[in-house]
Amino acid sequence: MSPQTPNRWPWPPLIMGGAVLVAFLAAPLWTPPPLFPGAFTAGGLLVALALGLDLWAMLEMRRRRANILPHRAATALVTTGPFAWSRNPIYLANGLLLLGLGGLFDNAWFFVAAPVAAFATDRLAIRREERHLAALFGADWVHYSGRTRRWVGRHK
Repeated sequence: MSPQTPNRWPWPPLIMGGAVLVAFLAAPLWTPPPLFPGAFTAGGLLVALALGLDLWAMLEMRRRRANILPHRAATALVTTGPFAWSRNPIYLANGLLLLGLGGLFDNAWFFVAAPVAAFATDRLAIRREERHLAALFGADWVHYSGRTRRWVGRHK
């Protein structure tokens, strides 16, 4: 991380793509029994929720003229819309998308990939991004991070 950028590489899209690839490549190695009746429908609903959350977060970032690329410098601290309930709504949506794909494709490997991808995103991107935001936005970041949780929810 440098003062100008949080990361050298765009880790979150690489992690997400890797998780999808691993889930599909692992499926022929071992296929557990079908997930549960209604998994396809539940997966579809999760995918729709994830895409809706992604779109809402991206529109909110655009409205605030904030940079969306995870390896570029932040241009604004967005605290409204989905960012009022999650400091990382796009990464949260990525996790929901992986879970939804697991249901749609009846592939339990996505349920393994989702928490691994979330952990990798936390360690390789989020923590660096948070240090970057703290350096850029100081007290505003401290206030925001004190009231909004990293993944979902608000502090009391």
